[in-house]
Amino acid sequence: MVDNSGPAAPRRWPHVLRLALFAAFLLGLFYLVAISRVIDVGQIRDAVSATGPVAPVAYLAVSAVLAAVFVPGPLLAAGSGVLFGPVLGTFVTLGSTVTTATIAALVGRHAGRDSARVLLGAEWSGRIDAQIQRRGLWAVVGQRFIPGISDAMASYAFGAFGMPLWQMAIGAFIGSAPRAFVYTALGASISDLSSPLAYAAIAVWCATAIVGALAAHRGYRGWRSRDRPPRGARPED
Repeated sequence: MVDNSGPAAPRRWPHVLRLALFAAFLLGLFYLVAISRVIDVGQIRDAVSATGPVAPVAYLAVSAVLAAVFVPGPLLAAGSGVLFGPVLGTFVTLGSTVTTATIAALVGRHAGRDSARVLLGAEWSGRIDAQIQRRGLWAVVGQRFIPGISDAMASYAFGAFGMPLWQMAIGAFIGSAPRAFVYTALGASISDLSSPLAYAAIAVWCATAIVGALAAHRGYRGWRSRDRPPRGARPED
C-alpha cells in the first residue's frame, strides 16, 4: 500500500489555500458589485459621455474593467446602446467583452493555473490540455450562449485551466455577438420598447437561449458517453 501522507502531501496545501483565497476574493467581489451594486453604472455612463469624441473608446475601456469586477454585462451593454445607438454601441460592447475576457483569463492564469495543475496531477492536466487544444475555442463560444452563467467568472476559470488568450478573445467575440446586439439594442430602444428594434433584440435573445440550451445538453451527453465503458466491455477487477 502506498503511503500518501509523506513529505509530498503537505506541499499541496499552499496550492489549496491559494485557490481558496482566489475563489473567496472573486465571490466577495461578485457579491459587492453584482448583488449589492456598490458601483453606480449611471454615473459612470454620464461621466464617459462628457468625454466627447473619445467617448466610445473611453466607454469600451471602462466597461471592460467594470465587467471584469462583475458589473452585470447587460447593464453595461444597455448603457452602450443609450450612448452610441445600436450599431456603434454593439461594436463598443463587443470590444469591451473581448477585453474583459482577456483580462479575466490572464488574471486567472497567473492566480490559479499552477496551483490547479499541481492539485489535478500530470495525467488530468494533460487531458485538460488536450481538450483545450481540440475544443477550447468552442468551449468558450458555447459558454457564452448558455444563459445564467457569469461571463467574467467563466473567463477566470478558463484562465485558471490554462486556456490560451487567443482562444478566449476569439471565442468571446463569436459567442458574445448575439447578446451584445440584444442588450445594446434594448438600451438604444429603451424609450420605445415596442419598436421593431426591440422586437428583433428579443427574438435574437430567444434564439440564442435555445441554441445555448441545446449546446449544453449535447455537451453533457457527450461527456456522459465518454465516461461510459464500451458496450460488451468487462469491468476491471
